[in-house]
Amino acid sequence: MYPCFSLSLMVTHACNLRCDYCYTGRKSDSAMSAEVSRAAIDRALRSIERDGMFELVFFGGEPLFEADLIADLIEYAKRQCRAGGYALHVHLTTNGTLSSGAAWTILTRPEITVHVSHDGLPEVHDRHRRTADGRGTSEAVLATLARLQKSRNDGGVVMVLRPDTVESFSQGIRFLRGHGVRQITPTLDLWTRWSPEDAARLETALVRAADVWREGLPECGVSWFDEKAARLAGFPPALTARCGFGDGEVAVAPSGNLYPCERLIGEDLPDNPMRLPGSALEDTAFPPQPAPGRNNEACTACGIQSQCNTTCRCANYVRTGDVRRPDGLLCLLDRVLYRETARILDRLPLIELEAKSVT
Repeated sequence: MYPCFSLSLMVTHACNLRCDYCYTGRKSDSAMSAEVSRAAIDRALRSIERDGMFELVFFGGEPLFEADLIADLIEYAKRQCRAGGYALHVHLTTNGTLSSGAAWTILTRPEITVHVSHDGLPEVHDRHRRTADGRGTSEAVLATLARLQKSRNDGGVVMVLRPDTVESFSQGIRFLRGHGVRQITPTLDLWTRWSPEDAARLETALVRAADVWREGLPECGVSWFDEKAARLAGFPPALTARCGFGDGEVAVAPSGNLYPCERLIGEDLPDNPMRLPGSALEDTAFPPQPAPGRNNEACTACGIQSQCNTTCRCANYVRTGDVRRPDGLLCLLDRVLYRETARILDRLPLIELEAKSVT
């Protein structure tokens, strides 16, 4: 039994965009049934201790194509959590282009934390996030964000960084902040190749972004720096199962197949090596899936092991094929974030920065 459990439901493979860096593969009309989704919720709740926390995450494809199903599942989860004494947290990630009817009703529900995808500057966003017929989507997404801010004033944005867009990172933060965004969650495109030159540009971009992060505090946060600041201030990691990788965290494909992380479902093909045993339809608790520890000798010589955040097994698997080992890009990201956050907080004289990249 877990004190908290994170269940990610891929409610549909369908999407109206064709983002060229999307990791979910070919789009289809495959949607999750009410039977599979409710069974997955029941199975997750069987896995949680009394008075524990249940994190329910909706994603796709574009999840708002299944807005009616999401509304039903939220009400179902609320009833089940009340009966079992669990705290419920609901999250949804959307491309931000569907904002009418049932989709808008979901976006404005107060119990949902909404994450909208937008890659910063409009020209950067439109470079990769286009509709099926090739049109850019920045204007539509910004309009959705503006409406959300009037309704709930807590809109957060997920911003993907790629080798060809990383240099505009700090400008993108300023742009989104100027449009009222209060929380920015950057993420690297892990599926593409990052050359040594790209990595050097990433480091430069992070230095500039740290200064822009400082300018926006406390009204606007940037998760990469916020998390490092919390660790440097001595706060323990938040009570969450989001990095459980099958152990307190399970993602479910529309078919009911199980995965340790939503980023690894892809097209849910039979030969996917990351598929977990069993199905969402089984009438049992999710069994523990203890994940292996780190396996890299270079880590033992690193001076920031206690602050390290390269333990995301999904990211490690994508980059190296080994859930236990990060690559140099992930180590660079973590090391520079640590250094630059410490600089902003004037903590450099108080900490050791003898970090070494894993090769």
